[in-house]
Amino acid sequence: MRLLIALFALFAPLTVSAAPDWTTTVTRAANGAYVMGNPKAKVRLVEYLSYSCPHCAHFTGEAAAPLKAGFIAKGTVAVEMRNAVRDRYDFTAAVLARCGGPSRFFGNTEALFGAQDALLTKAAAFEASEALPEGAPVAVALKGMAKGSGLNDFMVARGFTIAQVNACLVDKPSQNAVLALTKEAWNVRKIPGTPTFLINGQPAKTAEWSQIEAKLRVAVARR
Repeated sequence: MRLLIALFALFAPLTVSAAPDWTTTVTRAANGAYVMGNPKAKVRLVEYLSYSCPHCAHFTGEAAAPLKAGFIAKGTVAVEMRNAVRDRYDFTAAVLARCGGPSRFFGNTEALFGAQDALLTKAAAFEASEALPEGAPVAVALKGMAKGSGLNDFMVARGFTIAQVNACLVDKPSQNAVLALTKEAWNVRKIPGTPTFLINGQPAKTAEWSQIEAKLRVAVARR
């Protein structure tokens, strides 16, 4: 009997642990930015982005899927997104992208860029109506823009309640994180515009996905 059990053990199926999918790992960096991927990845891609930037939307639409599948999922590259706010709509969207915490941030960001055209059209019409006077309190300005631009409806469609949306809009830590990242982008780093990319701290000097992809492959190979 013991011999029979030993033979069965020899032919037992091998269990192979699945490699982790690092796209499900999102952390908050010390500077307040969100990072997708292996915290110990050898390569860090930083994107300075604006939610009212059409080039940012184009890059996200083109790069999000291959970047996640080809680099982030494997644990070789982590992506950090830093705000570089340009206008009131952008600030409102940046604060709302943080609704739900780290696990929702990248999904919210991709969805915001996917709906950018419609949202910006409504935001421009709202701004033209002069419904928000200059100097309005931040909470009033953000809530007004969220309603006027359609961001409220957008967030509700993503599963948030209006109460949750309003709570996100007036959340001071989120506002302060976005503003601090923006200050670093424009006043300290002095980026030329959005999107701007860094690869391991060095300017990528391009905003084209095909060129970013090539640079990432070189960076991964070197590490």
